[in-house]
Amino acid sequence: MSVVTDSPVHSSGSDDFIDYLNEALDASSPNSSSDEEAENQDEFEDLSRNKRRKLESTEETEGSTSEGIVEQKLVVAESSVVKVDGCTHPGTFGKLCISCGEILDGESGVTFGYIHKGLRLHEEEISRLRNTEMNTFLFSKKLFLVLDLDHTLLNTTILGQLSSEELHLLNETDSLEDVAKGSLFKLEHMHMMTKLRPFVRTFLKEASAMFEMYIYTMGDRPYALEMAKLLDPQGEYFNAKVISRDDGTQKHQKGLDVVLGRDSAVLILDDTEHAWMKHKNNLILMERYHFFASSCRQFGFNCKSLAETKSDENETDGALAKILEVLKQVHCTFFEKLQGDLVDRDVRQVLSSVRGEILSGCVIIFSRINHLALPTLKRIAEQLGATCLTELDPTVTHVVATDAGTEKARWAVKEKKCLVHPRWIEAANYFWEKQPEENFFIKKTTTQS
Repeated sequence: MSVVTDSPVHSSGSDDFIDYLNEALDASSPNSSSDEEAENQDEFEDLSRNKRRKLESTEETEGSTSEGIVEQKLVVAESSVVKVDGCTHPGTFGKLCISCGEILDGESGVTFGYIHKGLRLHEEEISRLRNTEMNTFLFSKKLFLVLDLDHTLLNTTILGQLSSEELHLLNETDSLEDVAKGSLFKLEHMHMMTKLRPFVRTFLKEASAMFEMYIYTMGDRPYALEMAKLLDPQGEYFNAKVISRDDGTQKHQKGLDVVLGRDSAVLILDDTEHAWMKHKNNLILMERYHFFASSCRQFGFNCKSLAETKSDENETDGALAKILEVLKQVHCTFFEKLQGDLVDRDVRQVLSSVRGEILSGCVIIFSRINHLALPTLKRIAEQLGATCLTELDPTVTHVVATDAGTEKARWAVKEKKCLVHPRWIEAANYFWEKQPEENFFIKKTTTQS
């Protein structure tokens, strides 16, 4: 389908574009090759000539058969600009208006290259499309979910970076002919190996019933499309909604400006908080998935990888399984428990409320925590609903420390309070539920305060 040649000469606005966009979202697939995209880009000149011929033919017909219609002079010279009165130019495909076909000077608007190469939409059109999408999906009781790839849904390594203890994986990969049945894949043409996170296929299937889903990765577009094929071989979940770093509008940052869903209806799953500086209230921070040794080294962990220990996350009790329950809770609260019109509800408020119940009732004091780590730990604890004090108080329920020999730690033992490691807070944050304190107790030492 061509945006330009299929658009009407006298558009009634940009309503016709939504039909194209929906068709593009439904029909486009991660299987589309970069060669096809390049071929589409080469069509611009032909599209321009065809559109101008169509406009000329239509205007001549209208001018000879209808009274009161002002004849529009369309110059077909290469240097000319096709002019159609009344079009607001909601976006461009290359240099052509997606509605009327006019050739426009300069570039403006937000790029939506993941939908179609060369596509740009202006703010008013983006807002209109978001409102349309919002109404459509809220009616179907669906929100929007943006999913990171690396360390969230999967883990990838360069083949040359496999450790000696991981070489056994080369003989254990699954067939690329039927990826739906596998989880470990060797991508020879990319010199990579990818391991899907346990539970990911069940996660995507169940999440798709509640959310319209996007992939958003800081990897390049070829990599993003390849990973989408592994996760969604039948194109059931993402279709054209695969966003890479090539599609972003800000370097080293991800943003919802390229997602066709209102911020108030979008949740994000990502392992990297600083990638979403403008959208932290939409974010569910994921525990990183380190299957390969190169991933452990990347983040400074001096330990064996899951692959080296020939182990993996628990399928039914791992990070994705836990987060799926959170998504179900947020979805249920948004649609079933909030009052007022659906369009006025905000999923960020729901997320904050659910998060704030996790450590509700806990009164925490910190003891000799690294001054660089303390502000973050305190912020997380308070977001989870805990109250943080700076002085010992009988109401304190938990002392968080790394050393059992400090004054506050000894007080906790004497007063029979919970003395836990900072990882207790971190685990509650990742798993969205209060963790058993006994799993994070601090061992006694001889250190004095």
